[in-house]
Amino acid sequence: MSENKNVTVDASVIKRLNAEIKTHNLKYLIPSYVDMHGIPKAKMVPVSYLERMMGGSELFTGAALDGVPQNMSDDEVGAVPDPNSFMVVPWRDGIGWFASDLWYQGKPFEPCNRGILKRVLQQAADKGYTVNCGVEAEFFVFKDDGAAEPNAISDLKILDKPAYDSVRLMDNLDSWLGETVDAMNDLGWSVYSFDHEDGVGQFELDFQYADALTMSDRFVFLRVMVNEFARKHGCFASFMPKPFADKAGSGAHFNMSIADSSSGENLFESNGKDPYGLGLSELGYQFTAGVMQHLPAILALSAPTVNSYKRLIMKGSTSGYTWAPCFTSWGGNNRSNTVRIPSDGARVELRAADSACNPYLGMALMIAAGLEGIENSLQPDSPNTVNLFEQTEDYRQSKNIQWLPRNLDEAITALETDPLSRAVLGDSMLESWVTTKREENFEFTNHVSQWERERYLRMF
Repeated sequence: MSENKNVTVDASVIKRLNAEIKTHNLKYLIPSYVDMHGIPKAKMVPVSYLERMMGGSELFTGAALDGVPQNMSDDEVGAVPDPNSFMVVPWRDGIGWFASDLWYQGKPFEPCNRGILKRVLQQAADKGYTVNCGVEAEFFVFKDDGAAEPNAISDLKILDKPAYDSVRLMDNLDSWLGETVDAMNDLGWSVYSFDHEDGVGQFELDFQYADALTMSDRFVFLRVMVNEFARKHGCFASFMPKPFADKAGSGAHFNMSIADSSSGENLFESNGKDPYGLGLSELGYQFTAGVMQHLPAILALSAPTVNSYKRLIMKGSTSGYTWAPCFTSWGGNNRSNTVRIPSDGARVELRAADSACNPYLGMALMIAAGLEGIENSLQPDSPNTVNLFEQTEDYRQSKNIQWLPRNLDEAITALETDPLSRAVLGDSMLESWVTTKREENFEFTNHVSQWERERYLRMF
């Protein structure tokens, strides 16, 4: 196999990485990238081959990857590690991890997930912007006991409303949870809050924002890391958006802001002109308007599975409302809005994104939509200020508030018909995504469920 010969590696970068390798006594390196689902793939490389690896030596057969066009499935793509993404693997000694871009025939591979986000971020950089993002990571941890139904990791009494339960939070602190938080902090991610959520064994980890590319790299790594620490204790982590019909699902809300590339100043901070009174600048409202204009298409990438749409419902929790968004609405500190402007910071929150998302693609389309709103000086409609779950359909229609896509098929159609999707994803990724996800939805519609048997077997 041959390297990507056009990829040059600065000698100072190799020197710096070798110093890190020596400091941490590493033996192996992982040049990791993701497929279209956001699942990491890699080979293992001994540290003595660092320079060769950084040049793109590790090649991968296209046929093994979802998201590679069919007409090149017999070809190979190469992983080119990003030296700035280097992390020491916390759960296993001697391994270093890199997020990587895919290259093909000596140049960046157009359908590369990370590359798609980087292209959008370059558009922002050309305007003097840095895009920052925080992700609220929610997930379940279950006993890995082979049971047909997932079992809670705690033997404590099941509560009807376990959200924010302090006993269950502390019950996990001396095992996988404490180890995960310590590892995140050792990596410099700065965890500032974590809690037990609405489902038994459901948790949320909140950590400091970063630029959108770094945050995407970290979210992918986090899903692997939580699972590895859970496995040490006979458990597994699930990032399935909605494992239980009667409990809230797991989101991964995107919280975005734009900063000045030179000064680092948050350009979404209100500068005194605040027509909607929600603490955003004119630029922030323009970004919001752009996101709202392309919201159904964004949903296809940020809520990408059949199961995602079981989460985006009004009621489906023993705590009452699920507080997952259902409508094309935006506004202030109101959890029935899909796009929210939180009261504690100048940022735009997409509450529809869930734990199964591919962060590179979901963020790419959201950012591109926001940049389009800025470019065209768009203004959003009046913000929603009421609990939409308690309003009638007539009321919502009078405010021009529509339902979000109700299922994966509707979301795919929105993505396929939105011109911005093709501009962001490119022909190859858009067509691969639509084909793969339509097949996923088709398999689901052909599946005969227990609900159907219970309802129809003796009905007629």
